Amino acid sequence: MAHLISFRTDRFDVSKETPTPINPIAGQSVLNWLREELAKAAYQSTEPDAEDWGWYIEVEGQSGSYVVGASADAEGSTSDVDWIVQVHKSRSLKEKLLGRNRMAADDPLFTRIESIVRADNRIKQVSVDKGA
Repeated sequence: MAHLISFRTDRFDVSKETPTPINPIAGQSVLNWLREELAKAAYQSTEPDAEDWGWYIEVEGQSGSYVVGASADAEGSTSDVDWIVQVHKSRSLKEKLLGRNRMAADDPLFTRIESIVRADNRIKQVSVDKGA
């Protein structure tokens, strides 16, 4: 199950995002920011790409492979936007069947992303859901 971080901010200008061919959902700007921050901690990631629910990047780190998604319904917004960042740990079919390599509450990538979000003073109302 995905771990989620939700927050509110005016930090990202959604009007400058590349329009998606699928749905008018923002997310690219948050992922570009996270990519830069994660690179400082030796995480490698792909360029953001669009999906029907928002935007995503693939991230590689010492603790495994992940898909990190971001989305916000910011159409017409000129102030604070509500964002959701979701982190999914990639697992093989065998790992899923055997219940192995699940995303832990203290997952290193999720913990890093949460600390990046909480450290930015323009981001408020941070909420975390670790998918019990």
